[in-house]
Amino acid sequence: MKNIVLVCVAGMSTSLLVTKMQKAAQERNVEADIYAIAENEVDKVLTSKKVDVLLLGPQVRYLKGSFESKYEHLKMPIDSINMADYGMMNGENVLKQALKLIG
Repeated sequence: MKNIVLVCVAGMSTSLLVTKMQKAAQERNVEADIYAIAENEVDKVLTSKKVDVLLLGPQVRYLKGSFESKYEHLKMPIDSINMADYGMMNGENVLKQALKLIG
């Protein structure tokens, strides 16, 4: 089971993308728990659950450096979602990005 977390300002703008990623994962027979959270929930989620990859929406991509420093001890990949894939709500491409980062 892959735990993929998308971060945005309020956790709501990525909900459609999460749905499309879940559909893509199902079609590829990938077991994944994919969900979106608000930027202010990251600490709480990371202390209570194992996360395999943290993907940042374009509106919070500026947090990447600080998150990498703050969560370095978790050895978890953190990256920004490609702006075009986010804008087009391309769940397949964002899922591919997440799986590639997980390895």
